[in-house]
Amino acid sequence: MRLTVPRVLALVLALLLGGYVFVLGPHLAGERDRRRAAAIDAALPPTPPPLQRGARGTRGTFPARGDAFVGVMTDAGVHDLTEAARFTRATGHLPQVYEFSLDWANDTFDAGPVDDVARRGMMPLLAWEPWDHRAEPDEERLRGVQPRYRLSRIVDGAFDPYIRAWAKGVASLGYPVGIRFAHEMNGYWYPWCEEANGNRPGEYTRAWRHVHRLFEQAGADNAVWVWSPNVHYENATPFEELYPGDAYVDWVGLSGYYGTVGLEDYQSFDRIFTASEKRLRRLTAKPLVITEVGATDAAGRKAEWITDMFRSLPRHPGIIGVIWYEAVRVIDWRVTTSAASVRAFTAGVSAPRYRTPWSPGAVPRTRP
Repeated sequence: MRLTVPRVLALVLALLLGGYVFVLGPHLAGERDRRRAAAIDAALPPTPPPLQRGARGTRGTFPARGDAFVGVMTDAGVHDLTEAARFTRATGHLPQVYEFSLDWANDTFDAGPVDDVARRGMMPLLAWEPWDHRAEPDEERLRGVQPRYRLSRIVDGAFDPYIRAWAKGVASLGYPVGIRFAHEMNGYWYPWCEEANGNRPGEYTRAWRHVHRLFEQAGADNAVWVWSPNVHYENATPFEELYPGDAYVDWVGLSGYYGTVGLEDYQSFDRIFTASEKRLRRLTAKPLVITEVGATDAAGRKAEWITDMFRSLPRHPGIIGVIWYEAVRVIDWRVTTSAASVRAFTAGVSAPRYRTPWSPGAVPRTRP
């Protein structure tokens, strides 16, 4: 190509602009990150006094008897607290528990992000998933097919080095950390469900006890074990076939939503959870946490549902906490989707029973 004077001038200008972007681009990105961090700090301030390890048992029981906590779970988890900060700004409520997912294929132990959650006044609760979530297929019936993560391999010790590394890491934190291991096991959509992946009856409880023992051996007595099925549905694996026993569990949990695919008709909080709560009580009196909950606004009734939830909760004294799924997964479950939902949530969570703060020295309540 022949270089005329105009073309030379254009080339020089392009090079100068490219250099400008090259030099300034990282600065602008860094500035955006700093602004986002400042916004998160403003909404989720660090806990005073500074985080201290090994101070368990110094600041009462969490939550206090008669009270309940309200936490959140987001898609970004410990990697980005922006959604939690937005929730806090909108509702005026600092979540006392922050739930996040990590999987066995992609996530090694890292104390930094977990400490960051605790410093901000939120108890970390890890949804610990023995699979590779990045290999999740689109077809739901195939989601549970990952032979590498069969329950028998967990029981036989194939993942022991990985589990021990996590157990030592959790023990080093010195404050309570929830471990929601292999949740919704009564379904078919995860590789650890007994209905999937070539798993056999009885293997789930053996896998749970095996993982629990490795944490015990590592001295991770600060782990709070959360056994968390989905709400019972027709053809689900019965709770009693999957419960590992009170010696291996601190909290029991339930996942349930208003408005999942196939269940779009309005269902109240009581209709979704009461029957499953009664089934759990035949097995254990352990405190119950609603480990995932959300509501659709497809019919314009999310605010109504939220109001109903807060009205219903005091009638369930065994429920010590609720964790709202503040994320989009097929459906936008976030409270912040509408002003009406925010107002309903703000009004409900303002009741004194939801104000028990969490601190690293608090002792998780493990009795009714």
